[in-house]
Amino acid sequence: MDTLIAIIIIFGVLVAVHEWGHLYFAKKAGILCREFAIGFGPKIFSTKKNETVYTVRLLPLGGFVRMAGEDPEAVQIKPGYEVGLVFNEANKVREIIVNNKSKHPEAKIVSVERIDLERKLQIEAYTDEEDGLKSFDVDEKCDVIVDEKPEQIAPIHRQYGYKKPWQKAMAIFAGPFMNFVLAFVILVAFGLINGVPQDDAALGEFTEESPARDAGLEEGDRVVSIEGEEVDSWTEMTRAIQQHPNEEIAFQVERNGELLTVPVETGSRYDEMAEEEIGIIGVTSVMAHSPLEAVQYGASQVYQVSMLIFDVLGMIVTGDFSLDYLSGPVGIYNYTGEAAALGIAVLIQWAAMLSVNLGIVNLLPLPALDGGRLLFIFAEAIRGKPIDPQKEGMIHFIGFALLFLLMLVVTWNDINKFFM
Repeated sequence: MDTLIAIIIIFGVLVAVHEWGHLYFAKKAGILCREFAIGFGPKIFSTKKNETVYTVRLLPLGGFVRMAGEDPEAVQIKPGYEVGLVFNEANKVREIIVNNKSKHPEAKIVSVERIDLERKLQIEAYTDEEDGLKSFDVDEKCDVIVDEKPEQIAPIHRQYGYKKPWQKAMAIFAGPFMNFVLAFVILVAFGLINGVPQDDAALGEFTEESPARDAGLEEGDRVVSIEGEEVDSWTEMTRAIQQHPNEEIAFQVERNGELLTVPVETGSRYDEMAEEEIGIIGVTSVMAHSPLEAVQYGASQVYQVSMLIFDVLGMIVTGDFSLDYLSGPVGIYNYTGEAAALGIAVLIQWAAMLSVNLGIVNLLPLPALDGGRLLFIFAEAIRGKPIDPQKEGMIHFIGFALLFLLMLVVTWNDINKFFM
């Protein structure tokens, strides 16, 4: 249950920040954003603020921002339709009642002859009066109401497709970019609160069940060598310990200017990434508390995690790639459980790694991902005109289907590893 709660909170935050990036910069570009959603499927919560409906949906598998112009308008009012018009104080149409007109006695009933809700914002219609064809101006924020559910119209200048390529690119790139920002903020906050791990061979705090403490090692001891092999950093020391699970190994440490040799019986834990038992001694590195080091730590960790992910992606090109390098929902659930078991500090760092991962994966130039959409925007900038929306939509649909198939394969692989 703890793992499930951690997963829901972490992915909820990662997706919300990602989609907020899209939403904020799309609105800055003047695009009408109809919906900001966390999850997919049926709505379980919904509220509207400043033109946008904010929803939480049942399946926590991602999220989306629905921008005007990305899809055809849900309601098409054609000549001959009988609709009700409600006017504002400026005598412009603020509501168009498509059905259930009897519930709106204040509405003026008209028969539509011509209607333009994108460019001219006008309705030409016949009324019950003997005035012949009349013209009505439509407010930019007019709602079309169907089954008592309003949806704001989208004038052409507020549609995604009308915007310049750089404005579209800004709105699309903002989602992955915010994941990098979030990871950086998380790691800086971690460094400020918990301290920045120092890459030297000094021992920091011990865990509750610590083989190092049981063996007589003390906080502040500086490790000189392990099993006769010199160590100069925390990284080297950790690597040497991991090679000896459940073994007695000799530590040479410096304490108060003296060299001591202390035998330590290591413990062990199973490393999912290495798929083997690794040695542990139950000790943390020395932590430095400095705002400058916290900022440097945040930037360096985001960079290092990014490089690790790019290394794995590079294996696809070299042919050294394996499905074991990928994780689906089951694998991520297992890794999150391991991180949660190691404490809140490890869980926070894991959340930052997931945020970087989400940002990079979304920037891959594949259909249905943000990177794929940026590719089409780049093509539009080169050609001077957009790709046919129907063709682009079909390519994204095929890409989404292939990505979904890949996720199923990876999930099946995760399940097999779980039961092996």
